[in-house]
Amino acid sequence: MDLCEYMDYSPLYLSMWVSVIATVIIAASGTFAAYLLARKRFFGRNALDAFTTLPMILPPTVTGYYLIILLGRNGIIGKHIYDLTGLSIMFTWQAAVIAATVVAMPIMIKSAKAAIESVDREFEKAAFTLGKSEIETFFLVTLPLAKKGLMAGLILSFARALGEFGATIMLAGNIPGKTSTMPLAIYSAVQTGEDTLATTLVIILTIISIAVIYITTRISESGRYNA
Repeated sequence: MDLCEYMDYSPLYLSMWVSVIATVIIAASGTFAAYLLARKRFFGRNALDAFTTLPMILPPTVTGYYLIILLGRNGIIGKHIYDLTGLSIMFTWQAAVIAATVVAMPIMIKSAKAAIESVDREFEKAAFTLGKSEIETFFLVTLPLAKKGLMAGLILSFARALGEFGATIMLAGNIPGKTSTMPLAIYSAVQTGEDTLATTLVIILTIISIAVIYITTRISESGRYNA
């Protein structure tokens, strides 16, 4: 049997779609959170730091359980969404995006925070003395100087979102063609004895992971050589 006829590429397409959307969300919210943690001093800062790190420490299934409590049909937020719209987030591709975003977010925040903290504050102070606002200074000074760390964080976050399994299966389930991402499809293929499909998906994920490691290493080396 021809592999192209045998292979169902929907898990690959879905995983890429979910990971790209999650990465876009992470790029904005993760960078903002990292800037607050790196440059601001406020009540609850340590609590915010711990809270944003928690998904990195907890087993993904535990994170998924918390997401169910929060976003499930009878959840703290999910109940109100269902009452207002009649829609449930669970068992949708959007749920897979949320799970991937939550689990991958700490990687971006930690990388971005370190990158922003490495920027010499004298450059920012110089921008302030020239009349630039804090937002202008961030986009014109801080962001360009921290871009290598931010890029590395984004790439690693994308890879983590692509490989997310535990929280996704808890919140989105494993519905073929709807919420079955590549890790879930690999699990199902192994369970049902579809070795060719499992092997193909594993090889694809491995190649992507190697590419991510290579790109991240090149970015880090480029940062050292340009320092």
